[in-house]
Amino acid sequence: MPNGIVIIDKPAGWTSMDVCAKVRGLLKERRVGHGGTLDPMATGVLPVFVGRATRAVEFSENAPKEYVAGLRLGLVTDTQDTTGRVLSTHPVTASREEVEAVLRRFTGPQEQIPPMYSAVKIGGKRLYDLARKGQEVERRPRPITIFHLELLEQADQGDYLLRCRCSKGTYIRTLCHDIGQALGCGGAMYSLRRTMAAGFGEDRCVTLEDLAQEGEGLLLPTDSLFSAHPILLLKSRQSEQRVRCGNPITLPGTPDGTYRIYGQNREFLCLSQARGGTLTSLKNFFGG
Repeated sequence: MPNGIVIIDKPAGWTSMDVCAKVRGLLKERRVGHGGTLDPMATGVLPVFVGRATRAVEFSENAPKEYVAGLRLGLVTDTQDTTGRVLSTHPVTASREEVEAVLRRFTGPQEQIPPMYSAVKIGGKRLYDLARKGQEVERRPRPITIFHLELLEQADQGDYLLRCRCSKGTYIRTLCHDIGQALGCGGAMYSLRRTMAAGFGEDRCVTLEDLAQEGEGLLLPTDSLFSAHPILLLKSRQSEQRVRCGNPITLPGTPDGTYRIYGQNREFLCLSQARGGTLTSLKNFFGG
């Protein structure tokens, strides 16, 4: 049965769940999940987890993400992007230098109000369900961090391409809207491409067509998600057996931290946390 991670270059017009459904059909494996939703209009890096690798989805979602976004100044829509209903238009008088100056104000830790057209739940209801009924409710700002924000190019009068590296929970649509508000002319997102997620860049992407032709041979091993953590190879059968039974093991002198644990045959067993010479499994990845 297929197990691993495939980095799909999500096509425009597809939801992230559409991609998962396609992968499920191509690989004939029902256990498929993704590492971070992309809007249908967006393209780019979508990590898809297959088989036992779905156990790793929770570790992928908190990693920083990077996007290249198109900002259109002078336009305000109900979805904060150009797929929505136009609410107002305004003349754009801001220069490139003024846009760059405003971008600096949006770098660092801050709070962002999620858009009405989002999957955030309030009172048990998705905001986009309420928005489609013409309702608008108060949303609490949520803490986010924008680590890097730069202007790549001016595509047209009032159109700019931005590169943004940000934390989980950041809405790039809302960022474009807020930049437009700060400039006094409004703004909306006209394009979005994710260039990094879960530590995987565009260079690891394959298309759904590639996957249809080559199948599970394109899957990356599950432990590739954890490449930032050091390897710890178990040297005794007894230690490996304890890990496989879900028990902590004692390895005196092991520095505190998170480790990739491998068995004697170099099979990736689990991600473990070391504290005071004792290793406790955070998540197991070996087969039954």
